[in-house]
Amino acid sequence: MGYCPCFGFRKGKKLKGDTDEEKDVGKTTIRKPEENVAQLSSEDGTNAENKAQTFTFRELATATKNFRTDSCIGEGGFGAVYKGKLGSGQVVAVKKLDQTGLQGEKEFLVEVLMLSLLRHPNLVSLSGYCAEGEQRLLVYEFMPLGCLADHLHYPPPGKEPLDWNTRMMIAAGAARGLEYLHHEADPPVIYRDVKSANILLGEGFFPKLSDFGLAKFGPTGDRSHVSTRVMGTHGYCAPEYAKSGKLTAKSDIYSFGVVLLELITGHKAIDSNLGREKHLVEHVLL
Repeated sequence: MGYCPCFGFRKGKKLKGDTDEEKDVGKTTIRKPEENVAQLSSEDGTNAENKAQTFTFRELATATKNFRTDSCIGEGGFGAVYKGKLGSGQVVAVKKLDQTGLQGEKEFLVEVLMLSLLRHPNLVSLSGYCAEGEQRLLVYEFMPLGCLADHLHYPPPGKEPLDWNTRMMIAAGAARGLEYLHHEADPPVIYRDVKSANILLGEGFFPKLSDFGLAKFGPTGDRSHVSTRVMGTHGYCAPEYAKSGKLTAKSDIYSFGVVLLELITGHKAIDSNLGREKHLVEHVLL
């Protein structure tokens, strides 16, 4: 079993107006990586039981057999993902940040913040992180059945497609995760990267949303939206958000609708087999 090749984050250009040492991410100010990661674990609004464990680089190198190639289960813009076994015996997924690029550093900090604050059965659990020197690693619970995209679009030869009941169970679980982010989290959270590759599957195909590096705190009070640089994955991004940069929870709902179309049709969000339009949404609307 392997995680999706796209399990990870995309690199992006530096945000206009950002500085290397300070940027607001929700309620947390990123000053320097070492200071801010420590701050995230002691944030006033974070319950003690939600604090992520800190690991040394040596611990994670040992867990992954020194990041050997045969331990690698996926690779993306963020870096590589390795299967590892901690000293406690717990099997984990270790995501090792590519050290090049400021965007990956910011996404690392956002993910530690988000998954330290958020807890729900349909969100992947962050076991801990490493911020030792220039090393940046994230440690998650291991999801043995990989990601939804693999099961829909890259099944092993001879493997039966997912049955209808399983597909609907996965859709319902992912929807519950989004409902928690939008309506139960305080402040609300906009995921910003809903796609089949970010829905990981546990035993019995139990789904969990993963990869929170692009997540943003949603609008509160009288605000109707959050203005932000457009980020996400081609084929899933809501057109009104792509055009205006005005982000709302509805942007996530559009992306979730694309995932539903993938589950129903078996086609990718962008699929060369669909003919000239290639976009699954456009194909369905024709």
